[in-house]
Amino acid sequence: MNKRRKAEQSAPSQKPSSVSEALDADGFPMPDMSALALNLVQAATLGQKAARLMVGGDESESFGTALSDMRRIGKTMLDVATNYVKNPLKLVEAQAQLWNGYIDLVQSATRKLMGQDTVPVAEPSRADKRFKDPDWQNNIVFDLLKQSYLISSRWLDQQVQSTEGVDEHTRKKAEFYVKQFANALSPSNFLLTNPEVLRTTLKSNGENLVLGMQHLLEDVERGHGKLQIQQTDMKAFQLGRNIALTPGKVVFQNELIQLLQYEPTTEKAHKRPLLIFPPWINKYYILDLTPEKSFVKWAVAEGFTVFVASWVNPDPQLALKTFEDYMIDGAYAALDAVEKATGEKEVNAIGYCIGGTLLASALAHMAAKGDKRIKSATFFATQVDFTEAGDLQVFIDEEQLAGLERQMEAHGGVLEGSAMAQTFNMLRSNELIWSYVVNNYLLGREPVPFDLLYWNADATRMPAKLHIYYLRECYLKNHLAEGRMKLGGETLDLSKISIPIYLQSSREDHIAPYNSVYKATRLFGGPVKFIVAGSGHIAGVINPPSAKKYQYWTNDARPKLADEWLAEAEEHPGSWWPDWHDWLKPLSGPMVPARKPGDGKLPVLEDAPGSYVMVKSDD
Repeated sequence: MNKRRKAEQSAPSQKPSSVSEALDADGFPMPDMSALALNLVQAATLGQKAARLMVGGDESESFGTALSDMRRIGKTMLDVATNYVKNPLKLVEAQAQLWNGYIDLVQSATRKLMGQDTVPVAEPSRADKRFKDPDWQNNIVFDLLKQSYLISSRWLDQQVQSTEGVDEHTRKKAEFYVKQFANALSPSNFLLTNPEVLRTTLKSNGENLVLGMQHLLEDVERGHGKLQIQQTDMKAFQLGRNIALTPGKVVFQNELIQLLQYEPTTEKAHKRPLLIFPPWINKYYILDLTPEKSFVKWAVAEGFTVFVASWVNPDPQLALKTFEDYMIDGAYAALDAVEKATGEKEVNAIGYCIGGTLLASALAHMAAKGDKRIKSATFFATQVDFTEAGDLQVFIDEEQLAGLERQMEAHGGVLEGSAMAQTFNMLRSNELIWSYVVNNYLLGREPVPFDLLYWNADATRMPAKLHIYYLRECYLKNHLAEGRMKLGGETLDLSKISIPIYLQSSREDHIAPYNSVYKATRLFGGPVKFIVAGSGHIAGVINPPSAKKYQYWTNDARPKLADEWLAEAEEHPGSWWPDWHDWLKPLSGPMVPARKPGDGKLPVLEDAPGSYVMVKSDD
C-alpha cells in the first residue's frame, strides 16, 4: 500500500470539514485539542524516523563533504567580517542603518494599530510568492514578522555587497551563502510564523503535519538517507505516452548519442537539415515536452527536417569520456549520420546551453580543419565567454573543483545526477526548495503534476573527465574565449567561425546571463544576430508562439555593453521563435520532398524517444 495512503488512514478519522467553525480573535479556527495533540505526536514520530534515517545514511564521504563545505563557508564569511572589524566606523554605520530600519518599522506598526493608513517600510518583490497569504498584510503580527525579515535579509545582502578588501569571487560566494541563509530563515518556512500553515494546522487538527512528515519520510527513504524533495508527481508522466511525443525514429547510435530523426508533417521540407545538440545536463526532451510546448514539433511543422542528439546517461563505464570525445563521437558523428540519412552534406545546427558550448568548440575545430558542413549556427542560452558567467561561478575555484573530483571518484568516476540537480535547485532555493518544504511537509499537500519539473528532476550523470575539463577550461580559465583551448590537435579560435550566427539569450537567466551571452557577438568572425527573450534559462527558450507570453528585444547595433544594447533595443510581444524562423529560412535552401526516417542509408533502430533517454540516474 502506498505509504502516503497509509498515513491518511492512520491519522485520526476527524476531517477538516468537521472541525469547529469557531474562530479566535485573529480569525484563526479553534481546533479539537485532543485530536490536535494526537496528530502532533504522530507527526513528531514520523519526523524522528526520517531524522534517524538521515543520520544513518550520513556516510563518511557525505560527512566529509559537509565538513569541507562548512569550512569553506566559514572562511568566506570570516573574510567579509574581518574587513568590517578593521573599519569600526563602517561597522557602526551599518548597525545604525539596521536599527533605523527597525525604528521605522515600529513607528509604522504603531500608526497602523491606531488605525492610520501606512506605507510598508519593506515590501516583497512582485516575484516573491512567499508572502501571498492576505494575513501577511492584514495581521499586524505576521506583517511585522515579514517586514522585519525583509529589512534584515536585505541589510545583510547590502553589507556583503559593500564589503571592501575582498576579491570579487569571495564577495560572490559570500552573497550566495548569505542568500541561502536568509532564504532558509524566512518566517514563511516555519509552522508558527506562516499564517497559511498555522491556519491549516488548526483547521485540520494537525492532519497536514502527519501527511507532511509522511512525505518527508518517503523523500528520505527514496534518497537512501538523503533528502530528495519531490517537486512534482513523478508518476504523472511517461516518456512517449504524455511527454516527448513528437513522432520520430532513432536512426543512429554509438556510446554517447542516439540520433533522432523526426517524421515530417509537411509534404515538402527545406533541403538543408536542422541538427540540434541539447545539453547533456538533463535530457533532450526539454525541446519536446507536451505537444503545445514542443520546439521540435513546431520546427517540423515549419518544414524543417529535424535531427536531435539524445545524449547517453553515462555510468562508470564511460567515466573516462572527455570533452573531445563528446565533440568527435557527438557532434562529428551526428553530422556524418545526417549525411547518410538525407544525402545532404550541409546542415544548420542548434546548440542549447552546454550543448551550445560544445557546438561552438566543434565549429572552431571545423574551421581549423576546413570542414564547412555547418552553414549556420543558433545558440540557445549559450556562453562561450565565461568572464561574467552566471551564479554557477560561485561553485567554481580550484579548491571546490578538487573536492568535486574526489566526490566523483568516490562514485566510480561520474557526477551523480542528484548532485547537479541540487546545485541548480540552490540557485533558486525559494522557488525550487523552500516552496516545496512548505507545500509538501508543512501543508501536507501532494506536489502537482508539471512537465517542466518532471524534466528537471530527471537528472543525468556526467563523466568526471568531461565535467572537470569543461569547468576548468571554460569557467575557471576562460580558454575557449581567449583562443587557448585545444581539442583534437587544434587550438580553437572562435574568430575563424565565419558562418551566420543567431544568439538567443534570456533577460532573467541566472545560468547564462544575457550580458555573458552578448560577449560572443565580439568573438565570432561572421555575421551575428543577438536577441534577448523574456523570462529565464528555460521559459525564455521554450516559449511557443501559441502561448502568447513574454516578449523579446532586437537591436542591430553593437555597443560594447549588453545593458547599452538592451536600453536601445526594440521590444516585440510574444515568442521569438518566428523571428528565428525568418532568419533561418533563407539559409535553409529550397523546398524538396520531405524525407522520412529510414529513407536514406541509415535503417530505423527504434521509435523515438529512444532508449538512452529512458535510463534513470538511480537505476
